[in-house]
Amino acid sequence: MKTSEDILKLLSAKPKTALGFFPTPFYRLDNMSDELGIDLYIKRDDFTGMSLFGGNKIRKLEYLLGDAKEQGAEYIFTYGATQSNHAMQTVEACCRCGLKPVLYLTAVVEPDENDIRGNLLLDKIFGAEIHIISINEGETEAEADARSRKMAEEQIKRMEAEGKKCYNVPMGGSSHVGAAGFLGGFAEMSQQADRRGLDVEYIFHSCGSGGTLAGLCAGKKAMGSKAKIISVSAMGHESDFASHCAKIGNDALKWIGLDPILSSEDMNIDENYYCPGYEQPSKGGTEAIKMLAKSEGLLVDPVYSGKALAGLIDHVRTGKVPQGSTAVFWHTGGATALFAEHEILGDII
Repeated sequence: MKTSEDILKLLSAKPKTALGFFPTPFYRLDNMSDELGIDLYIKRDDFTGMSLFGGNKIRKLEYLLGDAKEQGAEYIFTYGATQSNHAMQTVEACCRCGLKPVLYLTAVVEPDENDIRGNLLLDKIFGAEIHIISINEGETEAEADARSRKMAEEQIKRMEAEGKKCYNVPMGGSSHVGAAGFLGGFAEMSQQADRRGLDVEYIFHSCGSGGTLAGLCAGKKAMGSKAKIISVSAMGHESDFASHCAKIGNDALKWIGLDPILSSEDMNIDENYYCPGYEQPSKGGTEAIKMLAKSEGLLVDPVYSGKALAGLIDHVRTGKVPQGSTAVFWHTGGATALFAEHEILGDII
């Protein structure tokens, strides 16, 4: 088994661009702990930086943009919905690094050009090149995403034929290079927990494209941790999603010089809390947002972390997480969605 120091040393040999402020805060939520009857801690990856609007993607982007710069890239292409946290964090990171961001964004919720909000507003302020892909009648969101990627690939071919070097970052930064950031994240949290003398039993986080899940699970397995990671889906996933994430995690382990050790059985993906759908508010998510806000003065979003927190609360209330357990809620950011379109926010007030 590897120690947290072993993991961080291996990562230090990989190309990396310093973007965020680490380690991110880790502390006990006293009021929520009392209310739920567990020992609840929070990992504040909404504080990663570099601007006020941080989030979990910064860990990934440190390695992704480090890899891009090593390859001599000038342009960074990436994907998401119009209110994508990943897209916005990629844009701000590119500004820091002197790279030119190009976004292909699927309009899951069609933006109003006369009232641009949330992350899309920030993308425009940062100066990204933005292509918004509307979902055609009869077309699924996945089909629109695929069409978006094809359009980007065609643009990349044109630009590279002109001698411009492009680097393609997958949706959510969910490649083995991006996931390596959460190998480091797990090691970082483990050191913080050890300093407090904690035996972490459960870790809850929001799961979208799978890179955070892959990195956390790879770190847990490599270090022999007994903590159970509960990955609460923010969207519906295909039946092979766990295998897909295991491959990303194994490739991340290989990238830093370790043997692949993950299988789909190592993934605990809970699909019970994302409905009625991606970028659609849920009753449980809204209740969780309000509960955290009123008890701790903290904000989570209705798309990702709010639904993950709803999953944690429900696991406690139904006894899946026993009273007295030590749990960590990994805050992945995204509170800008509280200032997005009403269809995303819902009736929260």
